[in-house]
Amino acid sequence: MAKETTQLAIPDEIISSKIYLIRDKKVMLDRDLAGLYDIKAIRLREQVKRNMERFPQNFMFQLSEKEVDILVSQNAIPSRQHLGGSLPYAFTEHGILMLANVIKSERAIKMSIQIIEIFVRMREMLLTYKDILHKLEEIEMKSIDHDQQIMLIFEYLKQLEASKQQELEQKNRKPIGFKTPGKAKD
Repeated sequence: MAKETTQLAIPDEIISSKIYLIRDKKVMLDRDLAGLYDIKAIRLREQVKRNMERFPQNFMFQLSEKEVDILVSQNAIPSRQHLGGSLPYAFTEHGILMLANVIKSERAIKMSIQIIEIFVRMREMLLTYKDILHKLEEIEMKSIDHDQQIMLIFEYLKQLEASKQQELEQKNRKPIGFKTPGKAKD
């Protein structure tokens, strides 16, 4: 039941599509968060600026011009105009939680809970995939070892075949020399 009260009418897929990997951190941009919280982006930034002590570097950072250009070139955002003319702030999972405390609206709190749940599920999926990748690497190493052993078996079989071929040639070889007509060999 508690989960139903925290869920809003926004599908998880839409929220997930607004999570970017910037500076090796999963973040959401201020404009996207403002849309989810149903407030204007400028109001969100004002609240952040008034409460900067609540947002250390690992909670929030402002994107550089280069980072914005990369987001636009990768089509993560449609254009620079989409950002509203200023360099956006990027919020980590912890920053999003702190942002809900700063905005202080019921919608912001519910949306933050939903977003945090998505971050948690993403982290769990990554751990699962990491375990699967580790197991695949182990299988690959065993496979390489088995391939080497099979190649060694084939090499031994070739050597064995070659030695049998030599023995057969030795048995089928006609004796060299002169045969006397009176003596016949069996």
